[in-house]
Amino acid sequence: MPKFYARRRLSILAALTGFTAFVGLFTGPTASAALPTPVSAATARSYLATLPVRTENRTGYSRDLFPHWITISGACNTRETVLKRDGSNVVTDSSCAATSGSWYSPYDGATWYAASDVDIDHLVPLAEAWDSGASSWTTSRRQSFANDVTRPQLIAVTDDVNQAKGDQDPATWMPSRTTYRCTYVRAWVQVKYYYGLSVDSAEKSALTNYLASC
Repeated sequence: MPKFYARRRLSILAALTGFTAFVGLFTGPTASAALPTPVSAATARSYLATLPVRTENRTGYSRDLFPHWITISGACNTRETVLKRDGSNVVTDSSCAATSGSWYSPYDGATWYAASDVDIDHLVPLAEAWDSGASSWTTSRRQSFANDVTRPQLIAVTDDVNQAKGDQDPATWMPSRTTYRCTYVRAWVQVKYYYGLSVDSAEKSALTNYLASC
């Protein structure tokens, strides 16, 4: 190949590589980067098979029965800790409040530049946990659940999306980004398994179907 064409080909390849990197700045990080990596689909399927199937019971539920946000380290509470973990270039003040940074929401693919536009979602909602076994827990265990930064239970997402999700389970709500659904259901099953929670029949059917395509 003549040197002119070889150099031209290399220049085109370099330009394409640069363009790909440039686009990457605007498409956000990989969806799983914001959440402790959940168990594999195979493990999630095995966990799901062991979860008891029961009718849910909301009697007596109050969000106040799950104390949050608690201090995690220094001046940082749970919300601030997850904002720092899930964000990019996050700057905080002396009280650990985020003053700048960016947050990519894997549920809907939006990027936000103000912490006030971001909620910390309990992937398995507090009310859902209550319905499926947490009503019998001690306050201390409910506090641990509501502030768990070790399991894939807390994630920074678009506030409106979190509010639309509310206390729904995967039978009635899933992230609009279909590429994130496998991660979501794997995390859901892992959290329920770890905490010994039950599932209802519609929830188990939905989880089974989603995990089958993971």
